[in-house]
Amino acid sequence: MKSVLLIGLGRFGKHIAIQLNQLGHQVMAVDSNEERINDSLSFVTNAQIGDSTNEDFLISLGVKNFDVCIVAIGNDFQSSLETTSLLKELGGKMVVSRAERDVQAKFLLRNGADEVVYPEKQVARWAAIRYTADHILDYNELDENHAIFEVTVPKSWIGMSVGQIDIRKKYNINIMAIKKNGKMDLNITSDTVLTEDKTMLVLGEYKALQKCFHI
Repeated sequence: MKSVLLIGLGRFGKHIAIQLNQLGHQVMAVDSNEERINDSLSFVTNAQIGDSTNEDFLISLGVKNFDVCIVAIGNDFQSSLETTSLLKELGGKMVVSRAERDVQAKFLLRNGADEVVYPEKQVARWAAIRYTADHILDYNELDENHAIFEVTVPKSWIGMSVGQIDIRKKYNINIMAIKKNGKMDLNITSDTVLTEDKTMLVLGEYKALQKCFHI
């Protein structure tokens, strides 16, 4: 369990708070909007109304005591930037800030953010890949060059073993797991046989995955 300071309870911040709560983490939520604070009380540990660009207010929260500080402010980049900078100056261990564009990410990283997230950009990329390729069921972006895809077994591979396909040697792609009827099997060997009723979780570079699975 970790303690998280979450600043900003718009749509993005609210979803983060709900997910953190479901994972069992302690969440201190901050927003300048009283209505948003009241709406969050059922899924956060504590909540306060306040201005996150006010240094005295942030000091009162005890920034150093949180494992992670998340700046989820969406409509006011100046406030997001000032908040990010103050959090780091006050001893924030890990500061994660939201960005909508690359130029915002650069400013945030220069002014204290340890990590930057692009919710709209990441969801757009996921949707573009997921819904334009019938054989791609899900994917998780690891960084700019690598990802994990859940894919159906190509017709030409059905009935073959992992060793026969030799996907690692041909494409430098690793089969991490096999799924069947919603159950995950991580015990993959060269003798594991691929069938039509299974899907694969594969890890590799985007270019290799695109080439191998014709994305």
